Amino acid sequence: MNSATVRNLLARGMLAGLGAGVLALLVAYFLGEPYVDSAIGLEEPHAHAHEHEAELVSRTMQSTAGLTTGILVYGVAFGGIAALAYCFALGRVGRFGPRATALLLSGIALLAVYVVPFLKYPANPPAVGAGDTIGRRTTLYFLMMVLSVLLAVAAVIAGRMLAPKLGAWYATVVAVLGFAVVIGLAYAFLPTVNEVPSDFPATLLWRFRMSALAMQATLWAGFGLAFGELAERLLRPDPAPVPVGTAVAAPR
Repeated sequence: MNSATVRNLLARGMLAGLGAGVLALLVAYFLGEPYVDSAIGLEEPHAHAHEHEAELVSRTMQSTAGLTTGILVYGVAFGGIAALAYCFALGRVGRFGPRATALLLSGIALLAVYVVPFLKYPANPPAVGAGDTIGRRTTLYFLMMVLSVLLAVAAVIAGRMLAPKLGAWYATVVAVLGFAVVIGLAYAFLPTVNEVPSDFPATLLWRFRMSALAMQATLWAGFGLAFGELAERLLRPDPAPVPVGTAVAAPR
């Protein structure tokens, strides 16, 4: 793949990430923000020690401009990274066309970048988690995410190497099982973080986490569909129509 094509795919990936970010923003605002407000409402009665501190960023600003900026920048950044990964994966993960490869890549990215770390260290709303452990919790989450991404790449490579000997189906099964076993070991040996207060409503916690998962699923599904279409048009352009009345040479 030449550099011009890579640049074009990178630009399309960032554009698709922006569009997917808009969809994810709608999900986050209408589905997730009400649960954030509910969690903040539970936290405020217990925050008397900080009632005289100046509020650096208002809640309105956080839920509008802050949320919009964060999600759209996230979508553009990961869209660009995913587009570069797509350039490497196209033609190397099976006989998939541009659209199917984009959807496959998006599904793997959703699993490796978010779902696997989420199952070990799920998202928590405000009022959950001690302030003095946020650095440790963030480090553990990103460690789990990096490990998941590296293992996903290793599983794809292993599947490709085993395919000539085992066939595509059995090679895929072995690669997926290997990924699951190593991730299971990581789940077992990495520290567990459980700082949910005993009196925190379980329903609110569950709905907040499901809304966070829905936002990520929307982001990556939207990216896969949009980028797949853009990549298809770039890599497989429609042939120019033949003018009416033009004679077509018969094959020899």
